This record gives sequence, structure tokens and C-alpha cells, in this order.
Amino acid sequence: MALALAGTAQAGKAPAADKTDPAPTDPRIAAILESLGKVRMVQSVALSPDGNHLAWAVKTGKGTAIEIADADGQKAHRLTATKDCREGSVAWAADSRHLAFLSDCAGKKPGIEEGKQNDIYVADTAGKAAPKRLTQLKGCVSGLSWRPDGKALGILYVPNATRRASATAAAGPQVGEIGVDNMEVQQVAMVDANGGATRAITPEGMHVYEYSFSADGGRIAYVAAPPPGDNNWWVAKLYATSVNGGGKPVTLVDTHAVSGPLKDLQIAVPRFSPDGSRIAFIGGLMSDQGSTGGDIWTVPSTGGAEPVDVTPGIQTTPAWFAWTGPQNLVVSEAVAGTSRVSNYELAAQGAAKATTLFDLPMSLGDGRLSMSISLDDKADKAAFAASSFEQGYEVHVADLGAHAAPKAVTRFNAGLKPMWGKAESITWTNEGHEVQGWLLYPADYDAKKRYGMIVSIHGGPAASVLPRWPGVGYGAAPLSALGYFVFMPNPRGSFGQGEAFVQANRKDFGYGDLRDVLAGVDAIEKNHPVDDNRLGLTGWSYGGFMTMFGVTQTQRFHAAVAGAGISNWQSYYGQNLIDQWMKPFFGASVYDDPNVYAKSSAINFIKDVKTPTLVVVGERDAECPAPQSFEFWHALRAQGVPTSLVVYPGEGHGFAQEAHRRDVLARALAWFDRYLPAGEGH
Repeated sequence: MALALAGTAQAGKAPAADKTDPAPTDPRIAAILESLGKVRMVQSVALSPDGNHLAWAVKTGKGTAIEIADADGQKAHRLTATKDCREGSVAWAADSRHLAFLSDCAGKKPGIEEGKQNDIYVADTAGKAAPKRLTQLKGCVSGLSWRPDGKALGILYVPNATRRASATAAAGPQVGEIGVDNMEVQQVAMVDANGGATRAITPEGMHVYEYSFSADGGRIAYVAAPPPGDNNWWVAKLYATSVNGGGKPVTLVDTHAVSGPLKDLQIAVPRFSPDGSRIAFIGGLMSDQGSTGGDIWTVPSTGGAEPVDVTPGIQTTPAWFAWTGPQNLVVSEAVAGTSRVSNYELAAQGAAKATTLFDLPMSLGDGRLSMSISLDDKADKAAFAASSFEQGYEVHVADLGAHAAPKAVTRFNAGLKPMWGKAESITWTNEGHEVQGWLLYPADYDAKKRYGMIVSIHGGPAASVLPRWPGVGYGAAPLSALGYFVFMPNPRGSFGQGEAFVQANRKDFGYGDLRDVLAGVDAIEKNHPVDDNRLGLTGWSYGGFMTMFGVTQTQRFHAAVAGAGISNWQSYYGQNLIDQWMKPFFGASVYDDPNVYAKSSAINFIKDVKTPTLVVVGERDAECPAPQSFEFWHALRAQGVPTSLVVYPGEGHGFAQEAHRRDVLARALAWFDRYLPAGEGH
């Protein structure tokens, strides 16, 4: 999320009660921050196509390093002897011998957040020569993948980029002719495996979000929209084109032009069938590019037909998949707060048949896309990194043929012990919905005592809480370490229970979803020693909105921390840089239906707030701009409600500087400790 610490924003003289300590003076908070900083993140994992070797990128010192091992994790060794460089995005060639990766070891700092310039390297893992640097790029690079024939590599590339190509990154200066000047466009580019010039293979005026090669390497499928890229993912279309640049790209899916349930929704994870005749993709209501979920659809790769939903009515949320045969997909999906990997057998007509390969009460991924996993050529094995509330990040390998539980093959974080309490999956029913959430017990839990509880609502809203070991930064688990129950609900609007559940809060933000949350609080209090007079509320992004709105709708919460929230949907529509996301959720623009925005705006109910609320936000947040936090803080302050606003310089929606991530967590912990004081019996 030094530091010249971000100061408490003030207009006039602030009462003493409005101030929070700028740093963790409580030794318990300092210990929590120190513990969180010890986790070694596994940022990228790849299984060789022959299934015999693994490569991964793991945090080491101030950087990340690539290691290679046998498929069982044995004989692990460093690929390079670099120190404090950032290496990652590992990708095996089809020969299972050559490994490509990105590294900033030779790069200079180009001004892209805090990092240096990445370039593409290729290592011959069977030889002794040092990895070969293929490129000398100047810009933002990601999405590294081999063309199937092994003769070239593809990337997503923004030449001369000043920032990472993501709406969560800190926004660039809004100067010049807005929407025209300083436009940065991400294209698919290719470079020969022996090095040489990098050439773009997608149109200059189209911002590409995801792509993949056909099995013969002759075409790519990609999701793209005109710039600005931050805003237009919600109106992106699916295209296919030749990698040789011959002919005009074919538009395969425009969700604004189709009929049926896919209309006006989002597209992600385009993948050619093995014979190249079809492209499958995930289509659904998604609130952030990169946080993927929906049904699986197919469309002819030459166009000319409407897409077909092959998973209608499922009660899970697919996030990633790969073709493993002419009629088979391996699918990673969220299922009511847990991860699942399944085999989907496509039918000639009608719905695909799903068979569960394994369930895992952890978060998983190989570093490419949401919930992506690395498969060998036969789809017998899968590799990925995974973590939970109990276990830090490790590389796991699964035997898919045996339907066996995955096994950890590394011990990077084996010495870490959670400072928070045990995790319990909670389910309850409300208004016809079965709802799930996670409950963390207080550290050193004693059933004879009563505890405060903090409700932490996830961002999105189209996302979900899956068990995950936290890093340094704002999150729920550290609150448990301070002695609270922490409730993390997945209310309507969340991934994990099918597309109808995701869409159940359209045009209803802050109402049905909040009722689901409060019903979950009631269910927990029936069976757990929770002190209802010591309830807190928090969240980031959509969770920040739910915090701001929640304290206007109920007096049950006695302290709140709103991170990167939205206080006034009407003014927000004109302030944020991603207004395209709002029409699918609200049904119209604010200019066509202002009432649907007004009814969910906390500012319109601000006179009802009594809850002391800490407000935190990044100065350059493009998704939830700082003026939204100023507006909420200003209104609370005007009414004498205890409040504080902290704006973090240079930060976007997701904080990049570790000093800021530590500070925002320390302030939140101190805020709850102050306004939810333990009484007798705690």
C-alpha cells in the first residue's frame, strides 16, 4: 500500500479525536507487520510440457529469482546468479528444454512504478551457457508465451510506457487534452526465439488485454478495445487474426450486438480448440479486468455465428481453462469460497458435463491469469502456487489422472506460523440465497470469552474471498491477530455460486448484498461468542463503498475503515477513469437514470452516520478517485463524527510502495483497537 508518511488531510483545525498515530506504536501491531513481511511469495510457476521439470520464480531478498527442479520439487537450483533483480513469467518451450522468462537485471528504471525495465531472456536448461537476452525493450511488457512451434515468443507490449497497463496502477497525470494526449496502447508483439526486432501483430489503434496462439501457431485470438485501455475493457470484443499480419482481424464476438444472456457482458481467456475450428472463452459480469468469472462459451474461429453457452446454469464460477482434447477442457473455478479444478466434457449439443478433479480450500494460480494452472502436454499433471489461511505460498503439483489432492513440492514458507486464529467456512440462507463466507477466530481464542468482530467485505463486487496467506498490506487476517473475530462474506454479487448469483445485485448495490452480510453476522452470533457492541466494518474498493454505505444504513457497527471507497455514485461517474464498468451493473448511464445511482450513494444518507470512520485512499487512484474519500470524510467531519482521512502520495488503487502498505495496515489496526476497546470478559 520513509516514507514521508501520508499526512492526515484536513480543512481547518481538526479536533484531536480525528487523528491517528502515523506509525505503529503498539508492539503487537509491529510484530504483526514483521511477521507478514517474512512470507516468500511464489509469483510464477511452469511445468514443462513433458511433465518432468518445474520452473518457478520466488521472492528472495529484495528481488525474485528463478529456480528449476524436477517435477517432484527435488534437485532445485537457481537458474541465474543474479541478486536483487526481479525475474519471473517463466514459460517452457515445446521442447521442454528452453525456458523463457522476464528479467530486469540489465534494465534501467523507466519510470514504471517502482520497477526497472524488463526484457525477454531464454535459457537452454540442458546446457551451461548463461541465459540469452533477446530484447532491449523500452516500455511495459507482460503476457510472455511461446508460439507453439518454439520459433518465436509473444508478449503484451506498451512501447514507451510510463505506468503498468492496468486500471489498478497509479494513474498518469491528467494533463493536456484528456482522452487524446498521452495515450498508451498495449499490443501483441512477437520476437524471434534467436532474438532480433520486436514486431506488433495487432492493430496500432487497439488495446489488447489477453491473447493466445492457435495450436499451429498461425493465428492468435485476442480481446481488445480502442484506447484508453483502463476504461474500455468492459466493451472489448473478441478477435482473431493471422500472426503474419495478412488480412484484417475478424470480429468474432461483440457482446453489445448479441442477443441473450451474454449481451453487454465481458469476455476473457480466449482459447483455440486443438483443431483451430472453435474458440472458447469466459463470458460474464466482471467488475475488474483480470478478476475473471462467468460461463464458458464457444464460437467458430472464423466468425459468422453467435456464441453458445456450454455451461448454462452451473452453480460455480469458471475463471480459467485450457483445451485438453477435441471435446475436453480443464477448468479452474471458484466454488463457494474454495478452489476447484474440473474436467468439462463438451457435448455435440447442450451443456458440458463436469467432473471434479480436486477441490482445494486454498487460493491457486501459476502467475499468468486468475486461477490459471500449468499443465503438461498430456494434461496428466498440473502445477501452481497455492496458499491458505494456515499455509504460506508453496509450489504444488497435482496428479489429474488420479483425481488426487495436490501436494506441495517446496517448503519456502514451512517455518511460518499464522498469528491469526483458525479459519471456518460459514454458510447461511437469506432471501432465497445460500450464502458463504469465511470466519477467522481471534488469535489465542478462548471459548469462555467474548470478542469483537470485524466484517471485511471484498472488492469487486464480482470477486470472492478464497483462503489466502496475506502479504504486507491491508487485509483481514491481521485483524484476527489483534484479537478479533474477522468475518469475510461472499454475498450476492460474488463469484463462486454461478452467474445468476453474480448478477443478483445489479442495480441494487448496498441493499441485498448488505442484507446478506448482516444475516451472516446474525448467524455467527448465534453460535460464536461475539460481542454485538464491538462490531467493526471495513473493505477496499467495492468493500470500501460497502463500508461507507453500510454505516449509513445501520448503527450496529461501532468502528469502520473505508479503503478506496465510493461515497457518491453520481459524482463518481464523472470523476473516475473507468466509467464503462458502470453500465452493466447499473443498467444505464448516470445521465439516463440518475435515480439508480442516487439510491446507492452514501452521501444521500450521510446524516444517519454515527460510526467513527477512518478513510484511506491513493492519491492517483483511477478506479476509486480520492475526491470520493474527501467527500465522505468532509461530510462526517462537518457533523462531528470521529473521522480521519489519509491520502497516500503517488499510489493508485493497489498500493505499490511497501512503506505505504505497512502504514495503512498499522493505522487501521490502531483505529479498530481504539474504537472497539475490549471490556470485561474479553
